[in-house]
Amino acid sequence: MKLLKKIKYILKLLYNLNMERIRIREIIEFLGKFLQGKEKAIELALISLFSKGHLLIEDLPGLGKTTLAIGLSRSLGLSFGRVQATSDLLPTDITGLSIYNKSLGEFEFHPGPIFNNILLVDEINRATPKTQSALLEAMAEKQVTVDGKTYKLPNPFFVIATQNPIELFGTFPLPESQLDRFIMKISLGYPDREELKEILKLGSSREELYNIEPIISKDEIIKIQDFIKDNIYISDKVIEYILEIVEITKKSKFLYAGISTRGSLAITYTAKANAYLKGRDYVIPEDIKDLIDYVIPHRVIFKEEYENLNKKEIIKSIIEEVPTPA
Repeated sequence: MKLLKKIKYILKLLYNLNMERIRIREIIEFLGKFLQGKEKAIELALISLFSKGHLLIEDLPGLGKTTLAIGLSRSLGLSFGRVQATSDLLPTDITGLSIYNKSLGEFEFHPGPIFNNILLVDEINRATPKTQSALLEAMAEKQVTVDGKTYKLPNPFFVIATQNPIELFGTFPLPESQLDRFIMKISLGYPDREELKEILKLGSSREELYNIEPIISKDEIIKIQDFIKDNIYISDKVIEYILEIVEITKKSKFLYAGISTRGSLAITYTAKANAYLKGRDYVIPEDIKDLIDYVIPHRVIFKEEYENLNKKEIIKSIIEEVPTPA
């Protein structure tokens, strides 16, 4: 009898997860109407979220970064906060601060925009290193400390940070420790001619995003995150493949520093999330190869003479030296 109940529970769980997978595809297709031709970027953002990581978008202004963040928050039923980074932005502008309440005779904590499920930090490299570091604890520990008190952040918690790769005057480059906190770094890029034609026909439709109903709930997202972490199988062969990739980056003539332990975990977590979106409960090498361009280049340090070359192509050439397991 107990075995029968367990089988029924597993079948129900698998059915629910399959339905959630279908709705995730609906989200990608739906947001694709607002971000013409950016379905891949939407999928990568979802993989970052389901991997319990954070996303860095490096791109020029006006290509849809804010639309992506708002669209995700609305379609996933998550709260949304936004910070426009400037050189005078203080850590308390992000985390919040304690203000004295005369009537109560005590300090009251007023939470900042970081106390949202999705936080968009626009042009993060314009914030000072002190303010950037205020994000570090939050991104790593899912909590912030203000005036000696620690406050838990909502679950799920997902940072989408953006930076402009062209305008460097008055910016503070993100240190390696901060870059490594982002599970992926992506670029939306320009729409092609046909996509731009469609955008010009329809005009901007960002306002409509605020009126859309959630397609999936916050609790379901947490359930998906936990399922991916605990139930997507990764074989010893695939783990060995990841270890070989890590080792070869440490020995590469192109790099000062290879993939760290955190980077190794990022490869594993994103591969699991990718397998889940592809409808599998196990990881294959292609799940890793699909995401190499987005997971690895920003977390390794290139030697000075190779800094101006195509980093993604260099990483691909390095990874190709590793035999793919059968």
